[in-house]
Amino acid sequence: MRVTISVGGKFHAFRLAKELEDNGHLERIFTSYPWFSLKDSGVSRKKVTCLIAKEIVEKASYKIPRLTTGSRVSSFASNIFDWQVSRRIQPCDIFVGWSSFALYTLRRARGLFPLKVILERGSCHIETQRDILNEERRRLGIMISRPCRQMVEKELLEYQEADYISVPSSLAKGTFLSRGIPEEKIIQIPLGVDTRCFRPIPKQDNRFRVIFVGPSIVKGLHYFLQAIDELNLKGLEVWLVGGVVKDVIPFFKKYSTHFKHLGIIPNKDLYQYYSQASLFVNFALEDGFAMALLEAMACGLPVICSENTGAKDVVREGIDGFILPARNTEALKEKITYFYRYPDKAKEMGRQARLRVESGFTWENYGERIIRAYSRIAALNR
Repeated sequence: MRVTISVGGKFHAFRLAKELEDNGHLERIFTSYPWFSLKDSGVSRKKVTCLIAKEIVEKASYKIPRLTTGSRVSSFASNIFDWQVSRRIQPCDIFVGWSSFALYTLRRARGLFPLKVILERGSCHIETQRDILNEERRRLGIMISRPCRQMVEKELLEYQEADYISVPSSLAKGTFLSRGIPEEKIIQIPLGVDTRCFRPIPKQDNRFRVIFVGPSIVKGLHYFLQAIDELNLKGLEVWLVGGVVKDVIPFFKKYSTHFKHLGIIPNKDLYQYYSQASLFVNFALEDGFAMALLEAMACGLPVICSENTGAKDVVREGIDGFILPARNTEALKEKITYFYRYPDKAKEMGRQARLRVESGFTWENYGERIIRAYSRIAALNR
């Protein structure tokens, strides 16, 4: 079985590529990232083709007022990458293309050789994602990044023309089913975490600290900060990890006294920060599968997540943490207060969370599941 991957960026594609290469199935992976940012991926250099025009276009757009990577610029850049891959793809049994980056390639490949096409979609159906963000835009009365019309239209064609669509959670799968995609076309495989890298280390103080990764509107940061502000718990500390998205700047200013922004932290160092926290929160409006959730659990943290994430496939209610309705700040305040008042219960849930990911959510577990699924698909093409 020979598998070719195409991804505009990195996402979990290089974890997939490593599992395939370790088992002798990786033909090639195309990416828009330069090699120097991929050296720690574990994938052989000879298997990687870097086509960086997409990144150049997007980075140049940052300097032009009114252009954002959530606009037509990103759609244009993804099309450049897709076209570049389409001119370079070689015979394989399975082509795995990341959504919005695969339409031209899958069409050209089908005209050249027999293969099966799997579209990888890490989030919910793009129309569901768009609708959620449009609703939030109306609620807040501000501009927020969301998929543009061209990107939506391209993804809908990819959904239609791919043989299979791979999603990471039952939440994401449900949005595809509700939009009329046949169940037999959907592959659901949960992602994983490196439990050797993400591990608990001793906490250096007794301060109650909440960590939130990916500060953005789509991650529900504004609802989280509102809850923190209204709680006003003595001694509570909040760490925000990740780059600042333009649409959250007003909330950064409004709640500036309630958190410490740590910025972007290298992935290999994140475990040190998770381990100094008491609780992880992901209150996303839409998140097909939060990889940070598994990272935090692997570091021994209890979790609070919205039901609009893939958490229901991982988190055991009341054992590893709690799953709450999105936007419900009252429920969020109640559960944060619970962990604040009962630190021993928080520690026990964190211990259970670590055991949970060790027993079924490692990257090796992911590789075993995905290779079984791909092998069944490849057999149909013989």
